[in-house]
Amino acid sequence: MLEAIEATIEPDGTVRLHEPVRLRGTRRAVVIILEDGVAATETALLSEQALAADWDRVEEDAAWAHLQRAR
Repeated sequence: MLEAIEATIEPDGTVRLHEPVRLRGTRRAVVIILEDGVAATETALLSEQALAADWDRVEEDAAWAHLQRAR
């Protein structure tokens, strides 16, 4: 299961999670460092146009058609 959790990284590399996390064991994680002052929602909106060029294609629609609700 993938889960996104907001965190702050201090200049010394210390990672401070913004909410508690309970795990049953050690897990791998991917850290994406965002520009200072740019909210994650702004980043998503800024990437929308670039991603749309790839997503808004007939091939993509066909690939995901099985997840569409029958009408």
